[in-house]
Amino acid sequence: MRQTIIILLLLGFLLPNFAFAQEDLITAPESFEEVKELGERALEVGEKELPGTLERIWQEEVLPVWQKMYDWFKDNLWTKIENWYTTTVKPRAEEEIEKRKPEVEKELEKEKEEMKAEGKEIGKSLWEKFKEIIIK
Repeated sequence: MRQTIIILLLLGFLLPNFAFAQEDLITAPESFEEVKELGERALEVGEKELPGTLERIWQEEVLPVWQKMYDWFKDNLWTKIENWYTTTVKPRAEEEIEKRKPEVEKELEKEKEEMKAEGKEIGKSLWEKFKEIIIK
């Protein structure tokens, strides 16, 4: 046990130092010209490789994940939802529709009568306005 703790302590002190021993491969640009060149090279590479990379990522990583999720949903949840709808929701909704059907038909008839009356008034007023325009 004691030896394990000593080894872990040594590794804890030594491992972070290995990161400092590495050389800097990327250096900061010294002038605006270097920044411009670096940006232009990055744009060239991006224009050439980005569309293919995005398409590859979409085809090989994104679509398979979504397809698996859809298949799982369809296999595991959709059948339960469909069964619940046909056994519980649909009969209750049909029952409620049958209860309210006479009331809805009465309201529909009232609306038809109101629209007929309003239509006659609107038609008269439009004709009267048309007459006024012609007479003036």
